[in-house]
Amino acid sequence: MLTAHTKSADDTRAMAAELAAVARPGDLILLAGDLGAGKTTFVQGFGRALKVEEPITSPTFVLVHTYDGSFPIVHVDAYRLEHLQELLDLGLGELLDHDGVTLIEWGDAVIPALPPEFLEVRLELGDDDDARVVRLRGSGSTWATRHDALQGALDRWLVES
Repeated sequence: MLTAHTKSADDTRAMAAELAAVARPGDLILLAGDLGAGKTTFVQGFGRALKVEEPITSPTFVLVHTYDGSFPIVHVDAYRLEHLQELLDLGLGELLDHDGVTLIEWGDAVIPALPPEFLEVRLELGDDDDARVVRLRGSGSTWATRHDALQGALDRWLVES
């Protein structure tokens, strides 16, 4: 697990942009954390790094947004889902089977319905209003092989453990 600290929303976006440089088409990234912890802010930075030009907003009410950039980004919000079956009914298989990256807010709530290869990004409130503690945990061999690349991309935010 990697632990990082950001100092502001812009800093969180910058960190996400560095992570986007490590991402590859087909990746699944789960975003976890309390309301207001910065999940959508993270996706905004990630998308900007991949040349998404339209505004990135929370898909809380529509559940799924798709953005075009260097490669497609599928942004899912599982907050309002009450049952895992609802995620499957959204066409989870099709959402994951594309040439882009899928980011799922509240992804920790739907892990049983997901494939075993994912990166979990947990955002927690920090000491200051805009500060965040970000914990990254890769699941599966895909992320294990990219640990050094993740560490290098996030170096300026990492906390010594």
